[in-house]
Amino acid sequence: MSKVYLNGEFLPIDEAKISVLDRGFIFGDGVYEVIPVYGSRLFRGSHHLQRLINGLKAIRITNPLSDIEWIKILEKLIQQNGGGDQSLYLQVTRGIAPRDHRFPEPISPTIFAMSTPLTEADLDKQTGISAVTLEDNRWLRCNIKSISLLPNILLKQQAYDAEGGEALLLRNGFVTEGASSNIIVLKDDTLITPPKSEHLLPGITRDLVIELCHTHNIPYELRAIPQAELFEADEVWVTSSTKEIIPIISIDKHAVGDGRVGNGWRKISQLYREYKQSFREGRAE
Repeated sequence: MSKVYLNGEFLPIDEAKISVLDRGFIFGDGVYEVIPVYGSRLFRGSHHLQRLINGLKAIRITNPLSDIEWIKILEKLIQQNGGGDQSLYLQVTRGIAPRDHRFPEPISPTIFAMSTPLTEADLDKQTGISAVTLEDNRWLRCNIKSISLLPNILLKQQAYDAEGGEALLLRNGFVTEGASSNIIVLKDDTLITPPKSEHLLPGITRDLVIELCHTHNIPYELRAIPQAELFEADEVWVTSSTKEIIPIISIDKHAVGDGRVGNGWRKISQLYREYKQSFREGRAE
């Protein structure tokens, strides 16, 4: 049985309990993070923790732990769950208080973290997935990794209902991101991805892809992507921490490029795999 961390304790997952008055349960008042683990090491751990800290600051929760304390807890959780490759989920809520929309008097945040095995989604990566475009009807602070994910869930389910693997979200005629991913378009050997803003989550994997482009002299642009460019692209990919880089082969039932996984994706994926291997061997951070 997997072990979790809850408010200072490591315990079996079926023994972990929170109050029904926790503001995360009542209001979705909290933020979360998902961190891949390769070879028992936190992958891009400092980047993920900084995004968590930024989210806490944005919703006015004082970070309850120092960076060192966070790392110690997460490393112990990795070992408690057997090491190897894992996906760590951690969330911080404002804590337990009587139900009231106003912030309560200072209370202790609820800190929770759990681990699940991490496996490669090779089938999706090799064959690609389909996607649909949907209007981005979420709130205006999508850069906060909030646990209030109902809009994303509804958009993702609309994509599944349309036999798509992801929803590509449109705001005022421009692509923002996927329902649970960032987006990258390849056109004429140049990678294009929207710049960071309050309309999309600052993706850790997306940032790493840009770093790899910079390192290997691959042209890229950070700019807004009009909807029409999705259908003119040579390739379209979505990125996330646990899915990594997934090629999209059709959008709204129209083929992307020739409707097959492209060589641009193969090149970037190879560079990503090499980086991961270097990380496993302690040659990259």
